[in-house]
Amino acid sequence: MLEPVLELGELEPPLLVFGGPYSNLAATRAMLHKADELGIPSRQTICTGDVVAYGAEAEETCQLIRDSGIHVVMGNCEESLASDSDDCGCGFADDMACSVLAVTWYRHARAQVSHHSKAWMAQLPRAITFTLHGSRYRAIHGGVDRINRFVFASTPTDEKREELDAAACDVIIGGHCGLPFGEIIDNRAWLNAGVIGLPANDAQTSVWYMLIGECDEGIE
Repeated sequence: MLEPVLELGELEPPLLVFGGPYSNLAATRAMLHKADELGIPSRQTICTGDVVAYGAEAEETCQLIRDSGIHVVMGNCEESLASDSDDCGCGFADDMACSVLAVTWYRHARAQVSHHSKAWMAQLPRAITFTLHGSRYRAIHGGVDRINRFVFASTPTDEKREELDAAACDVIIGGHCGLPFGEIIDNRAWLNAGVIGLPANDAQTSVWYMLIGECDEGIE
C-alpha cells in the first residue's frame, strides 16, 4: 500500500471532494468560491490530486491550492514533477492522444512550476483517511498500490472489491480517471468526484465535484 497517509480522524459532513484542477486557474478559483458559498471550510475539503496538468497556469494554480489550506492527495503529476521525472507518469498507452498531449503540457509545467511548489508536492500524502458516520474512508489518486492505476465505472466490480479489501476501508474516493461515478459494492463503495480542470467527455461544458452529506438513511 502506498505511503505516507494523512489521517484526519472523525469528520462531520458535509465534505467537498474534487479532482484534477489540471493547471486550470479559473476553474480552481470557481471551485474554491463554490466551497465558500456552501460554507464548507478547507479542513472539510479534499482534492484527489493532479493539481497540475493540461492547462496553462501551472504555478499559479499550484499556489492557489497550496494557499487555500485544503487537503490534497499526491497525484502522479505531483509525484513526477516533485522528482523532476522526464514524463508525467500518467500511464497512457503510447498511441493515445492523451499521451501526445501529455508531452507538451508536462514540458511546460516542468519549466513553470517553482522549486517551492515542487517541494510542496513532494510532501503530499499518497492517501487521506478519515471516519465519517461510522465508516472508514480512504481518498487516493489511482489505485491503492499504484498511483497511476485507472479505475473507471466500467472496471470490473471484483477488481474494485480487491482494492477495497487492500485498503481495509468501507469507501474509497479515487481520482486519476477524470470521470465521476459511484458504485456500491457489498455495502461498501467506490466513489470518484471527477475533475474540475476539463469536462468529462460527456457532451457538457460543465465539470463535476462531489458533496458528501447526511440524509435520513445515513450518508449521500
